[in-house]
Amino acid sequence: MRIIPAVLLLAAACSSGERRDDATAGEEGPLVVFNAGSLARPIRAALDTFAAREGVRFEQEQAGSLETARKVTELGRVPDVIALADHDIFPQLLVPEHTAWYARFARNRMVLAHTARSRHANAITPANWWQIILRSGVETGHSDPDLDPAGYRALLVMQLAERYYRQPGLAARLERAIPPRNVRPKETDLVALLETVELDYAFEYESVARGASLEFVPFPDSISLGNMRDSAFYRTARVRIVGRRPGDSLTIRGEPIVYALSIPRRAAHPRLAERFVMFMMSEDGRRVLRASYLDALDSAVVSGEGAPAWLSERRSPAAP
Repeated sequence: MRIIPAVLLLAAACSSGERRDDATAGEEGPLVVFNAGSLARPIRAALDTFAAREGVRFEQEQAGSLETARKVTELGRVPDVIALADHDIFPQLLVPEHTAWYARFARNRMVLAHTARSRHANAITPANWWQIILRSGVETGHSDPDLDPAGYRALLVMQLAERYYRQPGLAARLERAIPPRNVRPKETDLVALLETVELDYAFEYESVARGASLEFVPFPDSISLGNMRDSAFYRTARVRIVGRRPGDSLTIRGEPIVYALSIPRRAAHPRLAERFVMFMMSEDGRRVLRASYLDALDSAVVSGEGAPAWLSERRSPAAP
């Protein structure tokens, strides 16, 4: 694993007033980015800024991270940049055939999102949330665990809550309280259901809740999947999801939420992709991501071989 010093990125990145000439941009565009649903807002903001500076066109496509990875592995669709909500999807599904390296660049945490019109919104707290969503008539949702990391992270949160609150059987009770009609392909699909009060509560990322101006209940650190110090406790939870091929499955263990990105081996515009990644990891890029409520890391951490030279200057002893 390698760590990117901020000063190196700043020296390598284009200055705020610099633009590529139109001929170069035309040869290399459009920049195609596939990203997790929870990255739709922050990456769009980064793309808008980058495109304005560089004079390039871009195409952005979002879906659950597992679905996004399978567009590459099963459908043969190859973007210039792929950014996912779980860094572990890269070694599980994409490395080494489709990508040679990946860079961790942001963190997040799970919350229980709601609106002021949600049932019992005036009574819910970080201590009693599980009791509230088990009440009769309360509608709660999460995303599909086989398509979206927020879905399997919701199930991990339920398992951790059972241990944290010392309530045997709580995880199963919480799962049963969420009917199939309340499970959607990706976590951002749940936002509209909350806003129209079709759902009272939804397991969401904090960045998504903040970006959509939703209210939310913060989970204790021990179950939020957002605190590095609680990594050992997180690993006591695990879920199984659909694997690489029909009939296969993958075991997902609880761990702190870390986002990652890469440039696929067969990217059509690798030079343009590299410039965009360089921008995202610069001080200006991190500022744009943070303005969209994404907790961008001060220094990205790289795994794998063959990353761009400016990503490969120093090794990191451990992942964030």
